[in-house]
Amino acid sequence: HSQNRALELAFLLMLPAAAALMILAQPFIALLFERGAFGPAEVTATAAALTAYASGLPGFMLIKALTPGFYAREDTITPVKIAVASAVIHIALSLALMWPLRHVGIALSTALAAWINAGLLAMVLHRRGLLKPDRRLRQRLARTVICVLVMAATLFGLKALLVEWTSGGFTARLAGVSAMIAGGLAVFGAMVQLTGASSLRELRQTLRGRRG
Repeated sequence: HSQNRALELAFLLMLPAAAALMILAQPFIALLFERGAFGPAEVTATAAALTAYASGLPGFMLIKALTPGFYAREDTITPVKIAVASAVIHIALSLALMWPLRHVGIALSTALAAWINAGLLAMVLHRRGLLKPDRRLRQRLARTVICVLVMAATLFGLKALLVEWTSGGFTARLAGVSAMIAGGLAVFGAMVQLTGASSLRELRQTLRGRRG
């Protein structure tokens, strides 16, 4: 039950975060760094790397959620073996993707290695009968995906609508990015409540439990 709830929370937090970073990478980077010698070409290149890294966020979160399934049963060896295997795969992917994709290939290999690590952890736990997604997890994951898709559509719309702001001066960019963040959060929060992907009461209980 604890593991299913951890996975539920991981998906709820990281799927929208990853989607938002991937969609808004360019305006984020432009807001933070585009000035002086750091021009539009550098913004585009850096945003591409950020997009690749962001795609791995859920994978990193899943690793954190799945590893305790081994530690709680006094198995500290298996996660280390999987981590080593993932590191070797990471190096191989970096070398393979660096040439066609340059710096983006290195970022993408990091994201892929995280997903592979998480997938191997889940596979081993499932084979041992220690990972059993319950009905609530399956339902809420589906609802979370729907919420993320609606949020993503909203962000794409806002990004197109506010293009003049995000291509203007610092103040205009700050206002545009802030508006997109606020809009995305509002839409995702509303969808979470409407679909039952989670509730404020459950999130408060989770936070209180973590503090305890």
